[in-house]
Amino acid sequence: MRHEFVEYIPEKLEEGVLYISIEYKTATHLCACGCKREVVTPISPTDWELSFNGQSVSLNPSIGNWDFPCKSHYFIRRNSVQWAGGFSKQQIAAVKHQDQNNKTAYYDQKHDPEQTTIKSSGLFERLLSFLFKK
Repeated sequence: MRHEFVEYIPEKLEEGVLYISIEYKTATHLCACGCKREVVTPISPTDWELSFNGQSVSLNPSIGNWDFPCKSHYFIRRNSVQWAGGFSKQQIAAVKHQDQNNKTAYYDQKHDPEQTTIKSSGLFERLLSFLFKK
């Protein structure tokens, strides 16, 4: 999977491309299973974290497309899709419940919702830091 930094996510997505909008704090791609469904991963302290090392990107945590018919589950690490095991309905419900609890706890602590979780190294760290200052 290759990545592309864009301001706006294009209307028509290309397979195998992770579109990243720093301005709108989101990464979007077509499901890695090939079902062609659009996968949107918000980049925030309570959703996904984007790492960029100057050559490749990673998203953390895994992407679980539980609401898609494919129910695909994978990681994007260093521009590669790494497949993860499937989850039972009970495991999916537990993950969704934990995600909601984490969001509630985070925002109850009055964190800045504008804080972004993008990691980088070297010169790109300064560039991304500059981009986020408004």
